[in-house]
Amino acid sequence: MQWLRFERLIWEKGVPTSVTYHCEGCDQAIGEHHKTAMLAGGEWRATAQAQDPFTVGFHISALYSPVGWLSWEQIARDWEAAQGKPEDLKTFRNTVLGETWQERGEAPDWERLVERREDFALGVVPASALVLTAGVDVQDDRIECDVWGWAGGFTSWLIDHIVIPGSPRERGPWEELAKLLARDWLRTSGGAMRIAKVCVDTGGRDTASVYGHLRHLRDPRIAPTKGVDGWNRAQPVQGPTLVDALVNGQKLRRGLKLWTVSVSTWKADLYRRLWLGRGEAEDFPTGWVHLPRGIEIEWVKQLVAEQLRTTKDKRGFTRQEWAKLRERNEALDCAVLARAALWLLGADRYGDRFWQRLQTEIADAPVLAPMAAVATKPSSAPTAPRPNDQSMRPRSWLGQRGGWLR
Repeated sequence: MQWLRFERLIWEKGVPTSVTYHCEGCDQAIGEHHKTAMLAGGEWRATAQAQDPFTVGFHISALYSPVGWLSWEQIARDWEAAQGKPEDLKTFRNTVLGETWQERGEAPDWERLVERREDFALGVVPASALVLTAGVDVQDDRIECDVWGWAGGFTSWLIDHIVIPGSPRERGPWEELAKLLARDWLRTSGGAMRIAKVCVDTGGRDTASVYGHLRHLRDPRIAPTKGVDGWNRAQPVQGPTLVDALVNGQKLRRGLKLWTVSVSTWKADLYRRLWLGRGEAEDFPTGWVHLPRGIEIEWVKQLVAEQLRTTKDKRGFTRQEWAKLRERNEALDCAVLARAALWLLGADRYGDRFWQRLQTEIADAPVLAPMAAVATKPSSAPTAPRPNDQSMRPRSWLGQRGGWLR
């Protein structure tokens, strides 16, 4: 007699019809038609001692479903369909396997991430990337912006890391950010694209002033945000709500739309993708985080600057919270904001339709000559747009207001 475990449900990848269960005693394949006899000979066995003798709990997975109900083949199909989708994986674990979902919050080794950097240039969009988003972190003496490219399954590429010096209380750094958002990002396969959405963290000492500068930019692609603790996987970005903004020294009531971001949810999502392994496979797994050779080691350290820890509150209840392993974590914050920007575009809501539409648009767009090889080095400061170069202007269904998603 044995406990049916998902790990022993074996099938050929992409062929769920080949699924069989392998006995833990002899490792021989068991067809699902034997399940009726197996269930008839089964029994309930306690795995925990209840403190209250009048309380009884039961735990069972869908692997035990009688023949004609949920089949092993369908379970295999559901598992393959959930790959690269954190929410679907969680649902599968909860509802099919009857298991609790445990976030993997250990920080990946920064040395491992440094070693796996790839030979693509900063400042250039790889051919596989379908859309660009950005995360902006506001510090006392600078603004840091990271641009990320995305493809289906939330595979991502760090496109560029830009530091704009200057106090965020002044207008200058925000004008430089506006130039950055107006910039055309060249694709290695030809053509160009622009940042479709950017989330800006407004937390800091002078939030009202930051609100005022963002309102002055009047760019609908910008989503002012505020990070909140806790977990909200169903709605990790909420809003907007109207907040007061300081414009030209005067308070403008309800002058800016503000979004709240459940940062714990997106940090766990990033770490899950950073922990993906390749083994001996030639292809990158879905959800892989691609880092360019030219990115500095300090930036990589910042990307994994926090770790998820389990603590107890005063009442004895356990909770999970993120704690810093090192002082600087701007790269992690920007990555979280760029992922939240992708959520605002509708990538999570629309799923495959979102990526298929982008793929079709890029395929139908006029293609310029592919770029020549570019030396891998940190890119320079953002340049002003070229308004007269109409051939380089990317045309996107995302547009300024979200295109068909609205």
